[in-house]
Amino acid sequence: MKLGARMFKTGLAVAIALYFAGLLSFPSPAFAGFAAVFAMQPSIYQSFKITFKQLYGNLIGVVTGVSLAYTIGNDAVVVGLAVVTVIIICRLLKFEKSAVSIALMAVISVMETTSMEILAFGIVRFSSLMFGILAAFVVNLVFIPPKYESTLFEHIKQLTLEIIQWLRVTIRHLSDDPSLKKEMQNLHNELKRMDELYLLFSEERIYLPKNKFMRARKLVIFRQLIKVSHVSFSLLRTIHTVDNRTNMIPIDIRTKLVEEIDYVVHRHEHMLLSFTGKIKPNNQSHDSHSNITEFVDGLLKLYQENSSDYLVFLPLATKLVRYDHELNHLQALLSSYEKFHANEKVKIVPKRDLEQ
Repeated sequence: MKLGARMFKTGLAVAIALYFAGLLSFPSPAFAGFAAVFAMQPSIYQSFKITFKQLYGNLIGVVTGVSLAYTIGNDAVVVGLAVVTVIIICRLLKFEKSAVSIALMAVISVMETTSMEILAFGIVRFSSLMFGILAAFVVNLVFIPPKYESTLFEHIKQLTLEIIQWLRVTIRHLSDDPSLKKEMQNLHNELKRMDELYLLFSEERIYLPKNKFMRARKLVIFRQLIKVSHVSFSLLRTIHTVDNRTNMIPIDIRTKLVEEIDYVVHRHEHMLLSFTGKIKPNNQSHDSHSNITEFVDGLLKLYQENSSDYLVFLPLATKLVRYDHELNHLQALLSSYEKFHANEKVKIVPKRDLEQ
């Protein structure tokens, strides 16, 4: 189990909310703690964006609960009606799930049986939930702010190197099929996580004008790194699909296939490591050159001679060509970045800090 900064921040926010709610002698201070849990967000920007909606949700829940309790009562059926009403209002206002959860918590907590006058009780409940929301916002803003740039790149690096390793193994028929199937599902899940991290990184705001241009370049490079990772995984999946039929391909074309895949994955690996500053950008470790066109021409010739047998291999050629094309685009972006920001390398965080 990974213990990340977000877990500790959630615990801290709950502690602060409970402390101040108890200090002010609120009845049932636990509601402040519940609100803090729902209000904790993965990034500072999302905290800014959602906090006001959570406060509005809190207000909607309290006003709805007080209104229905005054006019109809607070038995179980009325509480259910109030919950439906709040959900409809929140959906019309397009509130996020956390804001809807706080609104529902507010309406239910306000409509519970109490000896206190209902309006005063509603104000107390509103204040209690507000403390929880604000506690989560302050903690997210001040304590252990997430570093999505380094976290995202470390995730891209680890995932890409793993895909490259499986490409090298699979093309030589060295992988155990059940193991690869399971691993491909894990890789697919990690690709989704990578996309989520990029979204969080892209939402972070830069306040110094001098850093905005460099940040924009990094966003473009990260987007292309992610795109190439998706393309490489697609190639791996295609190779896995046709793996049991590759013996149909003549030995010379099979040899070219292995050579071309070795070439593109080496280029991919080299670009990744050069971006971190671990190797020089122009440090080529071998003299091989890509000849993907010749390989594709060979497959097309086989297809023309016997289309029914070789049609299955055409997607493989397409994926390989696309992989090479996206790598060329990535190389151009990295060269441009190196030209303007040669001293700005991505800072890598330890693996234990990746979970935010």
